[in-house]
Amino acid sequence: MIGFKRILCPTDYSEASIKAFPYAFDLARRFNAEIYFVHVIDCFPLAPDFLAPDFTLEAKSLGFASDLLGDAERNLDRFLSERVPAGLKFHKIVGLGKAAEEILRIAEENKIQVIIIATHGRTGWRHLVFGSVAEKVVRRANVPVLTVSGKTEVTEKETEFAEYHAQ
Repeated sequence: MIGFKRILCPTDYSEASIKAFPYAFDLARRFNAEIYFVHVIDCFPLAPDFLAPDFTLEAKSLGFASDLLGDAERNLDRFLSERVPAGLKFHKIVGLGKAAEEILRIAEENKIQVIIIATHGRTGWRHLVFGSVAEKVVRRANVPVLTVSGKTEVTEKETEFAEYHAQ
């Protein structure tokens, strides 16, 4: 039987990224798994990959990076405290760099067995300029990746599940 004990679920705090949460919650409950929530601080948020392809920022090398990471960790704590149902085992990780690369690095480092990631559904010039983090993760991941469309409507069953387990 295939089982997942370590689930990675990236979030950029957008409504689209939250659409992946019920799937991560459900798999975690079914397999008694731990969820690794990841938020990545992109040092060049508006720069397409061809302008800053391999840029990474080491927290030790720049003084402001530790402040940036501290703020990001507090924001992730607040964000998840309102959304993760009680009883689920989870970890919070903040990465620094290009989102897809950091997600893949963190997945490998933590021996993740499945990645659950939402797509924003960008097309046209936005897709060309900003690319797709989910697409890059799907193409390069060494583990299964479940993609959830950011346009997915949350069903009544998923809403009930989240409300029931939040109590």
